[in-house]
Amino acid sequence: MTAYLKAKICCALEVDIIAILYLLIGLIASVFGALAGLGGGIIIKPVLDLLGQYDVATIGILSASTVFSMSMVSLINSVRQNIQIKLKISMMIALSSITGGIIGKVVFNYTVEMINNSDLVTLIQAAIIAGLMVLIFIFVKYKQVLKTYELTNPIIIIGVGFVLGVLAAFLGIGGGPFNVAILTLLFSMKPKQAGLNSIFIIFFSQLSSIVYTASTTGFSQFDLSMLPYMIAGGVIGGLVGSNLVAKIEERTVDKIFLVGIVVIIGISVVNVGRYFV
Repeated sequence: MTAYLKAKICCALEVDIIAILYLLIGLIASVFGALAGLGGGIIIKPVLDLLGQYDVATIGILSASTVFSMSMVSLINSVRQNIQIKLKISMMIALSSITGGIIGKVVFNYTVEMINNSDLVTLIQAAIIAGLMVLIFIFVKYKQVLKTYELTNPIIIIGVGFVLGVLAAFLGIGGGPFNVAILTLLFSMKPKQAGLNSIFIIFFSQLSSIVYTASTTGFSQFDLSMLPYMIAGGVIGGLVGSNLVAKIEERTVDKIFLVGIVVIIGISVVNVGRYFV
């Protein structure tokens, strides 16, 4: 066997291993996303930052496409489940989050251009994600002793959706943990219901993110060679997660949510630490 042939085989094997890795990232993140309403982007974003293969803009596209695939499959599959989508509330949040998402994307693009340092942008995002996840963990852990509400004021609901959209777009995540926490606190939803309504909101926010990119910069400038594998992981994860959630108890959904939050905090802290090493 010639040295050229050996090198070619090694290169092919390396590409296959990388493809499997990205498939697994999309799959695992999407299972968590569909199970607990995390969405998946909140896991995908820090993990891809940790791998360091892509810049923040490309990671945003990979994450949004994977989470969109997961949410679409989960919503279709949820028709067979006895979990209610509060259509009026979730639709208002979803539509206002689209506007917020556009603003968040504009702010993100401006920040990237102004700082002109991809590593520093990643640090800022990781620090914000870690801080917010700690707050969400504390809330979910002790929500039994906190007062929850059932808001009906459309102006407040629209404002909530707008803020969620800005956060999700700027941080490059689906916004799942924020959605679940807000739906639980402000609308007194149970874990499963909050999870499904979160996925409903995520579906629209990620769709708007993809459409916004397509209509502005386009996709040609991004390296999307791993995108098919991540989308495949998103589809499979959406199917697996949405089927599992129908078979588990509400408290188990909470535990899965908390485990996901702890993992996200850990990865985000590592990403912050890497900047200073």
